[in-house]
Amino acid sequence: MDEPEQATKFAIARRAKSSPFPGRVRPVFTWELRQELAVHLAAHGIRVGKNIKGVIIDLLEAGARRWQ
Repeated sequence: MDEPEQATKFAIARRAKSSPFPGRVRPVFTWELRQELAVHLAAHGIRVGKNIKGVIIDLLEAGARRWQ
């Protein structure tokens, strides 16, 4: 395992909360978004039946799949 992955695992272990779902963690973020972006994400969430957190998780997972 390379150094960035080791550092990341250490940071997640220290800062993320455990999840009731196996293999998942709950990292805690405080984000400052442009209001226009927040409105756009919230509107998209309403259209697809998700909250803004669900929309952001979907975007992060889609981006991670492209990196693999």
